[in-house]
Amino acid sequence: MTRSGSDQEVVVTGIGVVSPAGIGVDATWKGVLAGQPTARTTPDLAGLTVDFACQVPDFDPVTRLGANLARRTDRYSQLAFVAGAEALRMAGLEPNEWDGTRVGVIIGTAFGGITTLENQVTRLVQGEAVSATTVPMVAPNMLAGQLSLHWQANGPSFAACTACASGTTAIGLGTQLLRTGVCDVVLAGGSDAPVNRIITASFARMGALSSRCQTPALAARPFDAARDGFVLSEGAAVLVLERRAQAAARKATALAQVVGYGASADAHHITAPHPQGSGLEYATRAALAQADATAADVDHVNAHATSTPKGDLVEAGLLARLFGRRATVTSTKGALGHTMGAAGAIEAALTVRAINEQTVPPTANLERLDPRIDADVVVGLARPQRIQLALSNSSGFGGQNAVLALAPA
Repeated sequence: MTRSGSDQEVVVTGIGVVSPAGIGVDATWKGVLAGQPTARTTPDLAGLTVDFACQVPDFDPVTRLGANLARRTDRYSQLAFVAGAEALRMAGLEPNEWDGTRVGVIIGTAFGGITTLENQVTRLVQGEAVSATTVPMVAPNMLAGQLSLHWQANGPSFAACTACASGTTAIGLGTQLLRTGVCDVVLAGGSDAPVNRIITASFARMGALSSRCQTPALAARPFDAARDGFVLSEGAAVLVLERRAQAAARKATALAQVVGYGASADAHHITAPHPQGSGLEYATRAALAQADATAADVDHVNAHATSTPKGDLVEAGLLARLFGRRATVTSTKGALGHTMGAAGAIEAALTVRAINEQTVPPTANLERLDPRIDADVVVGLARPQRIQLALSNSSGFGGQNAVLALAPA
Protein backbone atom coordinates (compact mmCIF):
# COMPACT_ATOMS: atom_id res chain seq x y z
CA MET A 1 0.00 0.00 0.00
CA THR A 2 1.06 3.57 -0.69
CA ARG A 3 2.98 4.93 2.30
CA SER A 4 5.95 6.79 0.82
CA GLY A 5 6.52 10.17 -0.77
CA SER A 6 5.50 12.83 1.73
CA ASP A 7 4.56 15.31 -1.04
CA GLN A 8 1.79 12.95 -2.12
CA GLU A 9 0.75 11.50 1.23
CA VAL A 10 -2.35 13.09 2.73
CA VAL A 11 -2.93 12.82 6.46
CA VAL A 12 -5.79 13.72 8.76
CA THR A 13 -4.67 16.02 11.57
CA GLY A 14 -8.02 17.02 13.03
CA ILE A 15 -11.60 15.77 13.18
CA GLY A 16 -14.73 17.43 14.45
CA VAL A 17 -18.16 15.82 14.70
CA VAL A 18 -21.63 16.94 15.72
CA SER A 19 -24.18 14.12 15.73
CA PRO A 20 -27.31 12.83 17.45
CA ALA A 21 -24.98 10.91 19.79
CA GLY A 22 -23.57 14.19 21.08
CA ILE A 23 -21.54 17.26 20.29
CA GLY A 24 -17.90 16.39 19.68
CA VAL A 25 -15.90 13.44 18.45
CA ASP A 26 -15.61 11.82 21.86
CA ALA A 27 -19.35 11.94 22.55
CA THR A 28 -20.16 10.54 19.13
CA TRP A 29 -17.58 7.77 19.38
CA LYS A 30 -18.82 6.83 22.84
CA GLY A 31 -22.42 6.55 21.63
CA VAL A 32 -21.53 4.56 18.54
CA LEU A 33 -19.19 2.27 20.48
CA ALA A 34 -22.04 1.52 22.89
CA GLY A 35 -24.43 0.83 20.02
CA GLN A 36 -26.83 3.36 21.51
CA PRO A 37 -29.67 4.31 19.09
CA THR A 38 -30.73 7.96 19.03
CA ALA A 39 -34.06 8.00 17.15
CA ARG A 40 -36.92 9.70 18.99
CA THR A 41 -40.42 10.97 18.33
CA THR A 42 -40.03 14.51 17.00
CA PRO A 43 -42.68 17.14 17.86
CA ASP A 44 -42.03 19.10 14.66
CA LEU A 45 -43.12 16.05 12.65
CA ALA A 46 -46.40 15.52 14.53
CA GLY A 47 -49.23 14.37 12.29
CA LEU A 48 -47.01 12.91 9.56
CA THR A 49 -47.03 9.20 8.78
CA VAL A 50 -43.45 9.09 10.09
CA ASP A 51 -43.06 11.30 13.14
CA PHE A 52 -39.59 10.40 14.43
CA ALA A 53 -35.98 11.17 13.56
CA CYS A 54 -32.50 11.52 15.04
CA GLN A 55 -31.45 15.02 16.09
CA VAL A 56 -28.44 16.63 17.74
CA PRO A 57 -29.23 17.03 21.45
CA ASP A 58 -28.92 20.28 23.40
CA PHE A 59 -27.63 22.35 20.50
CA ASP A 60 -28.03 26.05 21.20
CA PRO A 61 -26.61 27.98 18.22
CA VAL A 62 -26.64 31.34 20.02
CA THR A 63 -24.54 30.01 22.88
CA ARG A 64 -22.11 28.27 20.55
CA LEU A 65 -21.86 30.77 17.70
CA GLY A 66 -23.15 34.07 19.05
CA ALA A 67 -26.44 35.75 18.21
CA ASN A 68 -25.24 37.48 15.03
CA LEU A 69 -23.84 34.40 13.28
CA ALA A 70 -26.68 32.19 14.50
CA ARG A 71 -29.25 34.61 13.07
CA ARG A 72 -27.61 34.60 9.63
CA THR A 73 -27.14 30.84 9.21
CA ASP A 74 -29.28 27.76 8.70
CA ARG A 75 -28.95 24.89 11.15
CA TYR A 76 -26.86 22.86 8.70
CA SER A 77 -24.30 25.66 8.69
CA GLN A 78 -24.39 26.00 12.47
CA LEU A 79 -23.61 22.32 12.98
CA ALA A 80 -20.64 22.56 10.61
CA PHE A 81 -19.20 25.65 12.31
CA VAL A 82 -19.04 23.72 15.58
CA ALA A 83 -17.57 20.61 13.94
CA GLY A 84 -15.02 22.70 12.05
CA ALA A 85 -13.91 24.53 15.18
CA GLU A 86 -13.30 21.21 16.94
CA ALA A 87 -11.29 19.91 13.99
CA LEU A 88 -9.09 23.01 13.92
CA ARG A 89 -8.45 22.81 17.66
CA MET A 90 -7.44 19.16 17.37
CA ALA A 91 -5.14 19.98 14.45
CA GLY A 92 -3.54 22.82 16.39
CA LEU A 93 -4.25 25.32 13.62
CA GLU A 94 -4.89 29.02 14.21
CA PRO A 95 -6.51 30.70 11.20
CA ASN A 96 -4.96 34.06 12.09
CA GLU A 97 -1.54 32.49 11.66
CA TRP A 98 -1.93 30.62 8.38
CA ASP A 99 -1.45 31.64 4.74
CA GLY A 100 -5.11 31.68 3.76
CA THR A 101 -4.34 31.44 0.05
CA ARG A 102 -3.11 27.89 0.68
CA VAL A 103 -6.19 26.76 2.61
CA GLY A 104 -9.19 25.22 0.85
CA VAL A 105 -12.70 24.45 2.08
CA ILE A 106 -14.92 21.74 0.60
CA ILE A 107 -18.15 20.87 2.36
CA GLY A 108 -20.67 18.35 1.11
CA THR A 109 -24.41 18.69 1.58
CA ALA A 110 -27.46 17.03 0.11
CA PHE A 111 -30.03 19.68 1.03
CA GLY A 112 -28.30 22.91 2.01
CA GLY A 113 -30.52 25.20 4.07
CA ILE A 114 -33.72 23.29 3.39
CA THR A 115 -35.34 24.09 6.75
CA THR A 116 -34.82 27.81 6.22
CA LEU A 117 -36.45 27.42 2.81
CA GLU A 118 -39.42 25.58 4.31
CA ASN A 119 -39.85 28.25 6.97
CA GLN A 120 -39.62 31.13 4.51
CA VAL A 121 -42.07 29.54 2.05
CA THR A 122 -44.51 29.23 4.95
CA ARG A 123 -44.08 32.94 5.69
CA LEU A 124 -44.63 33.82 2.03
CA VAL A 125 -47.81 31.72 1.80
CA GLN A 126 -49.11 33.40 4.95
CA GLY A 127 -48.52 36.83 3.45
CA GLU A 128 -45.55 37.69 5.61
CA ALA A 129 -42.25 39.18 4.45
CA VAL A 130 -39.45 36.70 3.82
CA SER A 131 -35.98 37.23 5.20
CA ALA A 132 -33.49 39.13 3.06
CA THR A 133 -30.94 36.44 4.02
CA THR A 134 -33.03 33.54 2.67
CA VAL A 135 -30.91 32.89 -0.41
CA PRO A 136 -27.49 32.95 1.32
CA MET A 137 -28.90 30.75 4.11
CA VAL A 138 -30.32 28.20 1.65
CA ALA A 139 -27.78 27.93 -1.18
CA PRO A 140 -25.68 24.75 -0.82
CA ASN A 141 -22.40 26.48 -1.69
CA MET A 142 -22.82 29.06 1.02
CA LEU A 143 -21.61 26.92 3.91
CA ALA A 144 -18.17 26.54 2.34
CA GLY A 145 -18.24 30.27 1.68
CA GLN A 146 -19.26 31.05 5.24
CA LEU A 147 -16.48 28.91 6.69
CA SER A 148 -13.94 30.47 4.33
CA LEU A 149 -15.03 33.93 5.38
CA HIS A 150 -15.08 33.08 9.07
CA TRP A 151 -11.60 31.54 9.06
CA GLN A 152 -10.09 33.63 6.25
CA ALA A 153 -9.38 30.65 4.00
CA ASN A 154 -8.76 32.14 0.55
CA GLY A 155 -8.07 28.93 -1.38
CA PRO A 156 -10.62 26.94 -3.42
CA SER A 157 -14.00 26.94 -1.66
CA PHE A 158 -16.98 24.98 -2.90
CA ALA A 159 -19.72 22.48 -2.14
CA ALA A 160 -19.78 18.83 -3.07
CA CYS A 161 -23.34 17.79 -3.85
CA THR A 162 -23.57 14.05 -4.52
CA ALA A 163 -26.58 13.38 -2.29
CA CYS A 164 -25.72 10.97 0.52
CA ALA A 165 -22.16 10.57 -0.80
CA SER A 166 -21.45 14.31 -0.51
CA GLY A 167 -19.28 14.21 2.61
CA THR A 168 -17.11 11.42 1.22
CA THR A 169 -16.83 13.20 -2.12
CA ALA A 170 -15.70 16.38 -0.35
CA ILE A 171 -12.90 14.55 1.46
CA GLY A 172 -11.83 12.80 -1.72
CA LEU A 173 -11.69 16.06 -3.65
CA GLY A 174 -9.78 17.62 -0.78
CA THR A 175 -7.07 15.00 -1.10
CA GLN A 176 -6.77 15.84 -4.79
CA LEU A 177 -6.23 19.53 -4.05
CA LEU A 178 -3.40 18.55 -1.73
CA ARG A 179 -1.77 16.00 -4.03
CA THR A 180 -1.75 18.44 -6.93
CA GLY A 181 -0.14 21.14 -4.78
CA VAL A 182 -3.04 23.59 -4.96
CA CYS A 183 -3.42 23.69 -1.18
CA ASP A 184 -1.41 22.99 1.95
CA VAL A 185 -4.48 22.52 4.14
CA VAL A 186 -8.05 21.56 3.27
CA LEU A 187 -11.05 21.60 5.57
CA ALA A 188 -13.28 18.90 4.13
CA GLY A 189 -16.47 17.30 5.33
CA GLY A 190 -20.23 17.36 5.18
CA SER A 191 -23.27 18.79 6.92
CA ASP A 192 -27.03 18.43 6.68
CA ALA A 193 -30.03 19.29 8.83
CA PRO A 194 -33.01 17.98 6.84
CA VAL A 195 -35.31 16.95 9.71
CA ASN A 196 -38.36 18.95 8.67
CA ARG A 197 -41.85 18.24 7.41
CA ILE A 198 -41.33 18.46 3.64
CA ILE A 199 -38.27 16.20 3.48
CA THR A 200 -39.72 13.70 5.95
CA ALA A 201 -43.05 13.57 4.11
CA SER A 202 -41.29 13.13 0.76
CA PHE A 203 -39.07 10.29 1.92
CA ALA A 204 -42.05 8.65 3.64
CA ARG A 205 -44.11 8.89 0.45
CA MET A 206 -41.28 7.13 -1.40
CA GLY A 207 -41.31 4.32 1.16
CA ALA A 208 -37.67 5.02 2.05
CA LEU A 209 -38.19 5.63 5.79
CA SER A 210 -38.77 3.11 8.53
CA SER A 211 -42.38 3.19 9.72
CA ARG A 212 -41.73 1.91 13.26
CA CYS A 213 -43.46 4.86 14.92
CA GLN A 214 -44.25 2.85 18.06
CA THR A 215 -40.60 1.92 18.65
CA PRO A 216 -38.51 4.61 16.95
CA ALA A 217 -35.32 3.74 18.85
CA LEU A 218 -35.36 0.34 17.15
CA ALA A 219 -36.18 1.63 13.67
CA ALA A 220 -32.70 1.99 12.15
CA ARG A 221 -31.40 -1.59 11.86
CA PRO A 222 -28.83 -2.00 9.08
CA PHE A 223 -28.43 -5.54 7.70
CA ASP A 224 -31.21 -6.84 9.97
CA ALA A 225 -33.72 -9.28 8.50
CA ALA A 226 -36.57 -7.02 9.66
CA ARG A 227 -35.21 -3.68 8.41
CA ASP A 228 -37.82 -1.54 6.69
CA GLY A 229 -36.13 1.76 5.86
CA PHE A 230 -33.79 4.41 7.20
CA VAL A 231 -34.27 7.02 9.93
CA LEU A 232 -33.78 10.64 8.89
CA SER A 233 -31.06 12.42 10.83
CA GLU A 234 -28.83 15.48 10.99
CA GLY A 235 -25.20 16.17 11.77
CA ALA A 236 -21.86 17.44 10.56
CA ALA A 237 -18.22 16.41 10.41
CA VAL A 238 -15.11 18.27 9.27
CA LEU A 239 -11.67 16.75 8.74
CA VAL A 240 -8.45 18.75 8.53
CA LEU A 241 -6.39 17.32 5.67
CA GLU A 242 -2.73 18.13 5.05
CA ARG A 243 0.20 16.79 3.10
CA ARG A 244 2.38 14.79 5.45
CA ALA A 245 5.38 17.06 4.90
CA GLN A 246 3.33 20.13 5.80
CA ALA A 247 1.98 18.47 8.96
CA ALA A 248 5.43 17.25 9.98
CA ALA A 249 6.95 20.70 9.47
CA ARG A 250 4.65 22.18 12.07
CA LYS A 251 4.95 19.08 14.32
CA ALA A 252 1.27 18.20 14.03
CA THR A 253 0.03 14.76 15.03
CA ALA A 254 -1.19 12.72 12.07
CA LEU A 255 -4.27 10.69 13.05
CA ALA A 256 -4.56 8.63 9.87
CA GLN A 257 -3.64 8.66 6.22
CA VAL A 258 -6.07 8.95 3.31
CA VAL A 259 -4.45 6.50 0.92
CA GLY A 260 -7.18 6.20 -1.70
CA TYR A 261 -10.34 7.71 -3.13
CA GLY A 262 -12.70 6.39 -5.76
CA ALA A 263 -15.91 7.76 -7.25
CA SER A 264 -18.42 6.47 -9.78
CA ALA A 265 -21.95 6.59 -11.12
CA ASP A 266 -24.30 3.63 -11.34
CA ALA A 267 -25.99 5.11 -14.44
CA HIS A 268 -28.89 2.82 -13.56
CA HIS A 269 -31.76 4.59 -11.77
CA ILE A 270 -32.41 7.94 -10.09
CA THR A 271 -32.97 6.39 -6.64
CA ALA A 272 -32.47 2.61 -6.71
CA PRO A 273 -28.97 1.10 -6.48
CA HIS A 274 -27.58 -1.02 -9.30
CA PRO A 275 -28.73 -4.60 -8.56
CA GLN A 276 -25.16 -5.90 -8.60
CA GLY A 277 -23.64 -2.84 -6.96
CA SER A 278 -21.45 -2.30 -9.99
CA GLY A 279 -21.01 1.44 -9.46
CA LEU A 280 -19.95 0.99 -5.85
CA GLU A 281 -17.58 -1.74 -7.00
CA TYR A 282 -15.97 0.63 -9.52
CA ALA A 283 -15.44 3.22 -6.79
CA THR A 284 -14.06 0.61 -4.39
CA ARG A 285 -11.58 -0.72 -6.92
CA ALA A 286 -10.50 2.82 -7.80
CA ALA A 287 -9.85 3.63 -4.14
CA LEU A 288 -7.85 0.42 -3.72
CA ALA A 289 -5.86 1.08 -6.88
CA GLN A 290 -4.92 4.56 -5.67
CA ALA A 291 -3.86 3.00 -2.37
CA ASP A 292 -1.75 0.44 -4.25
CA ALA A 293 -3.73 -2.23 -2.40
CA THR A 294 -5.92 -5.21 -3.19
CA ALA A 295 -9.14 -6.50 -1.67
CA ALA A 296 -7.07 -8.94 0.38
CA ASP A 297 -5.48 -5.99 2.20
CA VAL A 298 -8.76 -4.62 3.55
CA ASP A 299 -9.37 -5.25 7.24
CA HIS A 300 -12.50 -3.23 7.88
CA VAL A 301 -15.36 -1.53 6.03
CA ASN A 302 -17.60 1.18 7.40
CA ALA A 303 -20.55 0.43 5.16
CA HIS A 304 -23.05 2.90 3.74
CA ALA A 305 -25.85 0.52 4.86
CA THR A 306 -28.78 2.81 5.66
CA SER A 307 -31.27 0.10 6.73
CA THR A 308 -33.24 -0.11 3.49
CA PRO A 309 -34.23 -3.58 2.27
CA LYS A 310 -32.67 -3.26 -1.17
CA GLY A 311 -29.66 -1.03 -0.52
CA ASP A 312 -28.22 -3.03 2.36
CA LEU A 313 -28.55 -6.29 0.45
CA VAL A 314 -26.83 -4.92 -2.66
CA GLU A 315 -23.94 -3.47 -0.67
CA ALA A 316 -23.54 -6.60 1.45
CA GLY A 317 -23.46 -8.72 -1.69
CA LEU A 318 -20.66 -6.61 -3.11
CA LEU A 319 -18.69 -6.76 0.14
CA ALA A 320 -19.03 -10.53 0.21
CA ARG A 321 -17.80 -10.81 -3.39
CA LEU A 322 -14.81 -8.56 -2.81
CA PHE A 323 -13.75 -9.43 0.72
CA GLY A 324 -15.55 -12.59 1.75
CA ARG A 325 -15.65 -12.67 5.54
CA ARG A 326 -12.10 -11.42 5.97
CA ALA A 327 -13.00 -7.76 6.49
CA THR A 328 -15.20 -6.76 9.40
CA VAL A 329 -18.22 -4.65 8.49
CA THR A 330 -20.17 -2.11 10.52
CA SER A 331 -22.81 0.53 9.90
CA THR A 332 -23.03 3.41 12.33
CA LYS A 333 -26.43 4.44 10.98
CA GLY A 334 -28.10 2.05 13.41
CA ALA A 335 -27.00 4.45 16.13
CA LEU A 336 -26.97 7.81 14.34
CA GLY A 337 -29.60 7.45 11.64
CA HIS A 338 -28.95 8.72 8.12
CA THR A 339 -27.40 12.18 8.21
CA MET A 340 -27.59 12.50 4.41
CA GLY A 341 -24.75 14.61 3.01
CA ALA A 342 -22.96 14.53 6.36
CA ALA A 343 -22.99 10.73 6.61
CA GLY A 344 -19.82 10.03 4.66
CA ALA A 345 -17.85 12.65 6.56
CA ILE A 346 -19.07 11.44 9.95
CA GLU A 347 -18.29 7.85 8.98
CA ALA A 348 -14.83 8.81 7.71
CA ALA A 349 -14.15 10.51 11.05
CA LEU A 350 -15.36 7.42 12.91
CA THR A 351 -13.19 5.21 10.69
CA VAL A 352 -10.18 7.35 11.63
CA ARG A 353 -11.12 6.81 15.27
CA ALA A 354 -11.54 3.06 14.69
CA ILE A 355 -8.02 2.97 13.25
CA ASN A 356 -6.65 4.96 16.19
CA GLU A 357 -8.38 2.71 18.73
CA GLN A 358 -7.95 -0.48 16.68
CA THR A 359 -11.59 -1.15 17.52
CA VAL A 360 -14.69 -1.65 15.36
CA PRO A 361 -17.98 -0.32 16.74
CA PRO A 362 -21.05 -2.57 16.57
CA THR A 363 -24.03 -2.16 14.26
CA ALA A 364 -26.79 -0.96 16.56
CA ASN A 365 -30.20 -2.66 16.54
CA LEU A 366 -28.97 -5.64 14.53
CA GLU A 367 -30.86 -8.51 16.15
CA ARG A 368 -31.04 -11.08 13.35
CA LEU A 369 -28.73 -10.82 10.36
CA ASP A 370 -30.53 -11.11 7.04
CA PRO A 371 -29.84 -14.75 6.06
CA ARG A 372 -28.98 -13.62 2.52
CA ILE A 373 -26.04 -11.60 3.85
CA ASP A 374 -22.72 -13.40 4.16
CA ALA A 375 -20.43 -10.87 5.81
CA ASP A 376 -18.70 -10.50 9.15
CA VAL A 377 -20.96 -7.75 10.49
CA VAL A 378 -19.91 -6.61 13.96
CA VAL A 379 -22.88 -6.79 16.32
CA GLY A 380 -23.52 -6.53 20.05
CA LEU A 381 -20.22 -5.33 21.46
CA ALA A 382 -17.36 -3.35 19.95
CA ARG A 383 -14.62 -5.62 18.64
CA PRO A 384 -10.90 -5.01 19.12
CA GLN A 385 -9.14 -5.63 15.82
CA ARG A 386 -5.93 -4.92 13.97
CA ILE A 387 -6.82 -2.39 11.26
CA GLN A 388 -4.15 -1.55 8.71
CA LEU A 389 -6.50 -0.61 5.88
CA ALA A 390 -10.14 0.44 6.16
CA LEU A 391 -12.73 1.58 3.66
CA SER A 392 -15.56 4.05 4.21
CA ASN A 393 -18.36 3.64 1.65
CA SER A 394 -21.04 6.09 0.53
CA SER A 395 -23.78 5.97 -2.08
CA GLY A 396 -26.46 8.48 -2.98
CA PHE A 397 -29.54 9.12 -5.04
CA GLY A 398 -28.55 9.67 -8.64
CA GLY A 399 -26.39 6.56 -8.44
CA GLN A 400 -23.38 8.49 -7.14
CA ASN A 401 -20.81 6.50 -5.14
CA ALA A 402 -17.66 7.46 -3.26
CA VAL A 403 -15.17 5.37 -1.30
CA LEU A 404 -12.26 6.39 0.90
CA ALA A 405 -9.36 4.13 1.84
CA LEU A 406 -7.79 5.02 5.17
CA ALA A 407 -4.75 3.63 6.97
CA PRO A 408 -2.75 4.31 10.13
CA ALA A 409 -0.61 7.39 9.87
